[in-house]
Amino acid sequence: MVYALLITFREGLEAALIIGIVLSCVRRADAGASTRPVWLGAALAGGLSLGAALTLEALAVELPGRWQDAIEGFAMLLAAAVLTWMLAWMRRQSATIGRDLRQRVDRALDAGAGFTLGLLAFTAVGREGLETALFLFGGSGRAESAALYWAGAAAGLALAAAVGAAIYRGAKTLPLRAFFDVSAAALVLLAAGMVPNALKELHEAGFIAALGPRLWDTYTLLPDNYGPGRFLGTLLGYDASPFAGQVIAYAAYLAIAAVVFFRAARPAHPTPAPAGVRAA
Repeated sequence: MVYALLITFREGLEAALIIGIVLSCVRRADAGASTRPVWLGAALAGGLSLGAALTLEALAVELPGRWQDAIEGFAMLLAAAVLTWMLAWMRRQSATIGRDLRQRVDRALDAGAGFTLGLLAFTAVGREGLETALFLFGGSGRAESAALYWAGAAAGLALAAAVGAAIYRGAKTLPLRAFFDVSAAALVLLAAGMVPNALKELHEAGFIAALGPRLWDTYTLLPDNYGPGRFLGTLLGYDASPFAGQVIAYAAYLAIAAVVFFRAARPAHPTPAPAGVRAA
């Protein structure tokens, strides 16, 4: 539940902030301009993302047990890779994303193109929504209760919408750079937990022949199939008796993610941005 809440809150807030920037630009440039295309684009993207999440779950349920494990394992690895790339990209673009969005909104308003505004909202929300669907599917196999897992996802989205609305209306000030840095670090830990779990699923499905010997066994102290151990396993990938391959992969992912994350913080060279570069 906590994993799903963190994912949807972080991704949902990012989408809400982008939509808030777009709406602010529209109203500042032309108080009488319609914001309907923005809301319509966001709603269509939200529906598409929900459909993608339901499709992934339906496909997994219909597959035989071995292939369910394999799909979940590959989905976890893909989600960890995409999550790491997305966090690094967002960290590098955070300094200019607001300015780029305002420039695109101004161009759309000058051209009188409501479709362009709707497409801007659609792409922003759609990107976050599809990423969220992938991350939730990748983590759903670790959830103890499906109902609690998806309740956490819904709570995260509701919280993101509330915080985004409060920021847009000026009722609350949030140190966004610090928030995204802290939440990004937390998501890196969540993604790291996916890696050993993914290898375990692929091993059980027969796609990985061996993961080496088991390095320790703490089952009597902290079992991983119920209570706090289950919670840590769902959230951070804890395993009471991990294979050597799982531990090595976990440490390797954290090392790679740290390098990528901190390199992304370096300021880019001040070169003109191409017109086709995504602002969202």
